[in-house]
Amino acid sequence: MDYSFNKLWFIPIFFLMPFLVGLSLLLAVLLGDPLPELFALSQPIIIVIAFFYILFLGGPLEEEFGWRGYALDRLQMKFNALISSVILGIIWGLWHIPLFFMPGQDIYRNVPILGFIAGAVFLSILFTWIYNNTGGSILAVLLFHTTSNLAQFVFPAIATTWGGLISVILNVVVVVIIIFVYGAKRMIREK
Repeated sequence: MDYSFNKLWFIPIFFLMPFLVGLSLLLAVLLGDPLPELFALSQPIIIVIAFFYILFLGGPLEEEFGWRGYALDRLQMKFNALISSVILGIIWGLWHIPLFFMPGQDIYRNVPILGFIAGAVFLSILFTWIYNNTGGSILAVLLFHTTSNLAQFVFPAIATTWGGLISVILNVVVVVIIIFVYGAKRMIREK
């Protein structure tokens, strides 16, 4: 795993999704949704335990070597970064559909399947942006995937009526800014 990327990328890796999901929850509450229980914030050790649980057992470690380490590299040989991200995001979203039908997967109960797939596409674009700007670092996307999932645990925006929609809208805004600033071809800011 490549550790040699600019350490400033740890800022979006660790803080972008918690900020966006936390803002989604705040806006949902301001629109009248009741505030869900934020039990993780009352005992910060739970956040640390959840981080490592999510990293090792909750998807990132099992998925990112395939999604970004294999598939994204090959897609970007044929397509630009944006198109590659959209293709991979659709596949990634479809990959998660069985979770909608598994008992105990409450995180999916308020999210329509097509909304989830759309969210996966926008997240995939964010992942590509981080992956490409860290020189293809699997470590970077492992950590970003973990903090993305952890953000939903800490700030359960999709447990509200409006939080999921607001989250998608905020992701779209960030993606549009990234494409405008970094470009669709490689999503890397040219020097």
